[in-house]
Amino acid sequence: MLNLSPLFFTTVEDEVCMHGELDLSRKMRDWISSVRKDVRECLREGIPRVLRQNGYIGDVPQPRFFTQGSWAYKTLNYPAQHPQQADIDDGCYLPMSFVAQTKRPSSAAAVFFAAAEEALRPLVEVRDWKLVTDKVTCVRIEVSELVHIDIPLYAIPDEEFAILKASVERYGFDSLTEAAINAQHDTWTALPSDKVLLAHRESNWVASDPRPVKEWFLGEVSAKGEQLRRVVRYLKAFRDWKWSSGGPSSILLMAAATPLFEKRDRRDDLALLDVVSAIPAKLREGVKNPVDESESLTDRIGRAGVEEAAEAFEEFEKLIRGAVDASNPSQACTWMKREFGPRFPYEPDRVKVVSVAATIAATPAAAGPSEFVGRTKAG
Repeated sequence: MLNLSPLFFTTVEDEVCMHGELDLSRKMRDWISSVRKDVRECLREGIPRVLRQNGYIGDVPQPRFFTQGSWAYKTLNYPAQHPQQADIDDGCYLPMSFVAQTKRPSSAAAVFFAAAEEALRPLVEVRDWKLVTDKVTCVRIEVSELVHIDIPLYAIPDEEFAILKASVERYGFDSLTEAAINAQHDTWTALPSDKVLLAHRESNWVASDPRPVKEWFLGEVSAKGEQLRRVVRYLKAFRDWKWSSGGPSSILLMAAATPLFEKRDRRDDLALLDVVSAIPAKLREGVKNPVDESESLTDRIGRAGVEEAAEAFEEFEKLIRGAVDASNPSQACTWMKREFGPRFPYEPDRVKVVSVAATIAATPAAAGPSEFVGRTKAG
């Protein structure tokens, strides 16, 4: 049997591994952080100006920002192929009391989007970025061919707003552009006052709080170890090589994989194999939002999408198992490159031949503490 784990992950600085190749470079991460800061500053200064120009008189509270998604979970991978982009999600929040000053919920949602877009337009034009305004749940800025920033707009209970840390600004009020679509129950009393609400271009407002998912996943990583986070990134890397666009969403993969994961001591290849072998059945059974049992994540991609993904993971499982059970390291590397693309290193000399007993011993009797993560070559 073979141990391919050194090609998945290593703490040796001079050795290449796929985990390292998935990372954004330090330079790119610093640039993204700088861009995000500029976007926040633009919204902080621009939203009040836009609102006043459109007739609003009064104090506009400074919005708070909350980084969410892959950047926050530390599962963000470098894009595998065109037209994929690294997705940075930066939620922007206003207190519910300010939002509710608008006569109609649908009007407030439309105003939020319009104010944010108008405030961002000068920055987008001077930087030669692209403002995308057809996403129903966010404002998107494509800042390069490889990176976009999504800005979902939220209304949050006042007491929680006071707690949210981050500084920056944003948001609006009354009539900016043409007010919006009439909702069936277009009154603030029809909306839950204790919920975080996400502005939606078509549905006005939907209850959606990204914070519990972040807390759930980071808690799982804390309990089960960094190997879990790496396995999620490998699944996303497979998805991104298999589907140039579409495929199972990142949150679906994360929610499906986490309860299936079992720590394998220094064997990322086996930990990945364990999850991949169980994912097809999990997908067909249905995957719920880990913090909201009423929401089905598999329903989002439909039956055909679920079956396509399940079959893809069944084939993936055959290749990983074949590679681990192989006697030829070169063939094993070739199979892995087929599933992951060029980011999986072809270095058969680093593949270790191991006994069945050693493979079995890689499964711990109990979950261990989170391990220390050393540096890898990339990122």
